[in-house]
Amino acid sequence: MKAPHDEADGRSRPVPAGREQEARAVSGRGSRARTVRTGGGLSVRVDVRASAVVVLLLVAALTASVVLIGTGDFPIPAGDVLRTLLGDGDAGQEFIVNELRLPRVLVGLLVGAALGLGGALFQAVSRNPLGSPDVLGLGQGSTAGALVMIVLFSGSATQVTVGALAGGLVTGLAIYVLAWKKGVHGYRLVLVGIGVSAIVTAVNGYLITKADLVDATRAVVWMTGSLNGRDWSQVWPLLGLCAVLVPLVLGNARALRTLEMGDDVAYALGVRVERTRLVLMVAAVLLTASATAAAGPVGFVALTAPQLARRLTRSPGPNLVPAMCMGATLLVVADWASQRAFGADQLPVGVVTGVLGGVYLLWLLVTERRAGRI
Repeated sequence: MKAPHDEADGRSRPVPAGREQEARAVSGRGSRARTVRTGGGLSVRVDVRASAVVVLLLVAALTASVVLIGTGDFPIPAGDVLRTLLGDGDAGQEFIVNELRLPRVLVGLLVGAALGLGGALFQAVSRNPLGSPDVLGLGQGSTAGALVMIVLFSGSATQVTVGALAGGLVTGLAIYVLAWKKGVHGYRLVLVGIGVSAIVTAVNGYLITKADLVDATRAVVWMTGSLNGRDWSQVWPLLGLCAVLVPLVLGNARALRTLEMGDDVAYALGVRVERTRLVLMVAAVLLTASATAAAGPVGFVALTAPQLARRLTRSPGPNLVPAMCMGATLLVVADWASQRAFGADQLPVGVVTGVLGGVYLLWLLVTERRAGRI
C-alpha cells in the first residue's frame, strides 16, 4: 500500500496503521464524495449519501410538522394546514394554526435541531458515543438553574428560562475546568461529566424536597420536558441563538473532523486544538442549555440523534448537519406520538424520548461492550 503524500513538499511519509483510515476519512479518499465544480475555478466535495439522508430527513420533519399542526382537539386536514400557512385559511384556522400550534412545532424543530447538533459536538470532541449532554450532566445543570428560580424565588417563566440557561453554562464550565489536565481528554471528560451529573441530580432532589406543593408540582412538570403551551416568546430567542451558533459550528466542522484523528495529528495539520475545542464546547453548551430552557430537559435526543445519523449516512466524521436534521425529526415525531399514540392521555414529549432513548442507550452499551470499547 502506498504511503500518503504530503501535499506541501510532495514527499511520501508513512502514516501509522491506526491513523491511515482516519487520514483517508478526513481527506475524503475512499468515500462516496463527489467533486462538484463551480464557477471561478472552485470545487466542492459532496457526500451523495449524506446529502440524500439530509434531504429525506428534512422532508420527514416537514411532513411530520404539518401532520402535528393538524393534530388536536380540533383536527385540521393537511391540505387546509398548508393553505392556512400560506395565508388562505379562514379566521378560525389561522388562529389555531398560527397562534396555537405553529409556535409549538417550531420550538420542537429548533429544540430537536439544537440537541442533535450539541450531541454531535460533544461526541466528536470526546470521541465517545456516550459523550452527550444527557450523560455529561448539562441537562441536569440547566434543571438545577430552573429549580433555583422556581423553588427559591417563585420566578416567572422568563426567569426560569434565564435560570436554566445560566445553570447549563455554569455546569459546562465546571466540567471543562475539572476535566482539564494539559488539555481535555475524551474519557476524562465523560467521567467528570458523570460525576458532576450525579452531584447536580442530588442537588435537584434536595431543591424539590424544600419546595412547597405548588412550586414542587410546577418544578416536576418542567423537569419532565414538554412542548405544551409554547408560544412565539420561546421561538424567537431560540431561533436567534441558532442563527448565530449553527454557522459558527459549521465553520469549524473541518477542524473538528481533524480533531477526531487525535490531538497530535491535528496539531501537525495546523489545527489550533484547544482553541477549536473550547469554541465548539461553548457552542454545544449554549445549544443544549437554550434547548433545555425552551422545552425543559428533553432526554436522550442529543444521545441518539448523532448516532442514528451516522448509521444512516455511513459517513465518517461528526455528521453535524444530518445529526441536526435527525434531532428535529425525532422530537417532532415524538411529540406527535405523545399526543396520538396514548389516546386521551397525552404524555409530555420528554417521557416518550426518555423511554426510547433509554432503550437505545442499553443497546449502545451492549454493542460497545461486545466491540471491546468499554
